[in-house]
Parts: sequence; C-alpha cells; structure tokens
Amino acid sequence: MSDSLPEVTRVYQNHHLDSTRWDEYIPRPSDIIVTTSYKAGTTWAQQILHELLHGTSDPMPGFQEVTPWPDARFLPISREELKPFLENIPGRRFIKSHLPLDGLPYYPEVKYVIVGRDCRDVFMSFYNHYSNYTDMAMEMFNAPDAVGDDLPRCPEDPRELWQNWITRGWFDWETEGYPFWANLGHTQSYWEYRHLPNFYFMHYNDMLSDLEGSVKGLAAFLGETPTAEHLAQVVENTTFKNVKANAAKLDKEGDPRGVVFKGGAEGFFFKGTNGRWRDVLTDEDLVLYEQAKQRVLSPDCAQWLEDGGPVT
Repeated sequence: MSDSLPEVTRVYQNHHLDSTRWDEYIPRPSDIIVTTSYKAGTTWAQQILHELLHGTSDPMPGFQEVTPWPDARFLPISREELKPFLENIPGRRFIKSHLPLDGLPYYPEVKYVIVGRDCRDVFMSFYNHYSNYTDMAMEMFNAPDAVGDDLPRCPEDPRELWQNWITRGWFDWETEGYPFWANLGHTQSYWEYRHLPNFYFMHYNDMLSDLEGSVKGLAAFLGETPTAEHLAQVVENTTFKNVKANAAKLDKEGDPRGVVFKGGAEGFFFKGTNGRWRDVLTDEDLVLYEQAKQRVLSPDCAQWLEDGGPVT
C-alpha cells in the first residue's frame, strides 16, 4: 500500500475518454464518485445510489439528471456546459468515472466507490457491449475531436478480442485493455490506496449473492440511514432484472443507449451472470490471463477480483 496521497500523473484521451474534463469539476463534501474500469457493475451501483439517495423524493429526479460521466468525451455535454451541469445537480451528487486513479483527481472530502469484477466475467460482458455498437456509435466515438487512433470494429470471434484485450494496452503505459483501456490496472490503481477512509470497494459477486447486504454496507459507508421500508424498496428496485427493465424504460425517454447499442438496453445489459467465459476461453487463453495477473495485479488484489468479499 502507498503511504502518499493519490495524484494525477497521466492524461487519458482516446475515442471514449478525456480525463482533462475533470478540470471542470468543483468538489462538494457530500459528493460520491463511482469508479470502475467498465462492465463491472457501474450502472448497477449507480442505480442503487439513485434509489438510496433519491428514492423517497417526489418527484424522483431522472437518472441522467443526477449521475453524469465527466470523462466521456463523446456525450452531448460540451466541456463548456459541463461545469454548470455539475453545479446544478440537485441533492447529493454521485458521479461516474472509468478513469484509473492516476488520471482521476483525488479529494479527501469526497467518497469514492470502487466496483470490481472477475476479469473473465468483465470480458464476456465487454464483448457483448462492444459487439453491439451501432454504426452511429462508431461515428460518434471516432469523431474528429477524438485523440489518437480510431476505435476498430469489434472482431466477430470473441477469442480474437480476448487475445488482444488481455495482452495489449491502448495507452503506452498499459499492458491490457486494448482497444479500450486497462481493466485490471484500473482496480490495482485504487487497491494501492485501499486503506484510505474515503475509499469503499464493492464486488459484483457480492451484489449478486447478497444485494441487501451490499446496499446496507454502501449506505453505512456513505452515512445514509434509510428506513427499513426504504431499504427494502432500494433492494427490490435494484435487482438485476429491475435495473435492466428500468434501462429499457429510459431508452424510450431518449437515453443515449438507444442509439449507441443495437437493441438499446438489451444490448447494454446482457445476462448479468458470471462464469460464461468457461464456454468460450480455452486453456491457452487462460494462460494469457494468468500472465496478465502476474504483470498487473498484486496477489491480494487478484484474489479479491476473482472471489469478492470484504476489503481490508
């Protein structure tokens, strides 16, 4: 573990990301930043926070109104619009990021929720996600203002994608994650600082196996004290089935997923299950995974990503 406080030492700019947009962010002591690599339960954690923080409001603010994603360079909020948008969010803000800690500003007064998932399960969800990009999405990602090479089309064979994703980095300092950005490296960057009191780790396995316990643990970390009735409502409304159903409703209301993914929410949320990689990845492919673990992860971080459980 590191004895120093985190600092921004990298700039992440590509077809999806622009970490410099965080310069427009002015922290509040009540803020929450939800940070994952991708396909590890980001939207699920955001939905839990939406219900936990705003579920008793009447009317309840829309999901897109209260949980922005500043590092997304392709969304229809310009850099000039980002600061006032962030400042005008009602209530307690919970803000999404896919940046590793060396690209995301650290503030001691802000709470950070880090969501992790087994790399092999991330990959299966990632393949579904990437392979469902529409032509419109590809044009959006590869717009003239994107920095660096264009995002290539997803290969039809998931094993072809795996062999690049687990052995190559998009950025020069990464060794996995191509053609997006590091998955394992993202979690490890936060793991080094897991002793910080404003860092909280959630695991996809635990959310699947004990959603109520996961919600209670998150609420306690945030200092929120929902009533028993509200807690039950949060748990019911954020089962994977209901999160997916809610996303389908958002499609009809103009959520960007409707134009980014073939089939909208059906393309964004797939099965939500673990272990599907066993029917796809070969022993040879899994050797590449073991090599990536050795390169990128500390042994305790690797074990947590595979198994979940409390982080100490």
